[in-house]
Amino acid sequence: MTEKDKQYMSEAIAIARKGMESNDGGPFGAVIVDRNGKIVGRGNNKVTSTNDPTAHAEVVAIRDACKNLNSFQLEGCTVYTSCEPCPMCLGAIYWARPERIFFAAGREDAAAIGFDDDFIYKEIPLPVKDRQIATLQLSREEGVAVFNSWANKADKIKY
Repeated sequence: MTEKDKQYMSEAIAIARKGMESNDGGPFGAVIVDRNGKIVGRGNNKVTSTNDPTAHAEVVAIRDACKNLNSFQLEGCTVYTSCEPCPMCLGAIYWARPERIFFAAGREDAAAIGFDDDFIYKEIPLPVKDRQIATLQLSREEGVAVFNSWANKADKIKY
């Protein structure tokens, strides 16, 4: 870690505080920095102000960075987030393919103030039939038919 890394993390934490104080949502913030050291994406939690359960700081920052970079990938970028990413955000970060992730507070710290992501972390590895939210497979053949069309599509953009 460098002094620059600490500065970017301070920015993510400042965004978390500002969003929280303006009642945008929970106390979470994130910045995304490109390989040249430029902040290309910023986000704070906006779940309650937008009625969007996916509007976590990391997702908002990813959307901002991808728009600014005109790309659906964040290769060579670094994500700085004020808290260890929840499973949804971690998935979004992995799909975006940045080079690194730095986080400040841990998921245990978030759980201590009522944000218990551990429930979801525990649900993911369970067999579908054992999850607390009923999860059932339906119309597999129709779904697979679309997958087969994708597999044979000549002009697809891979990601």
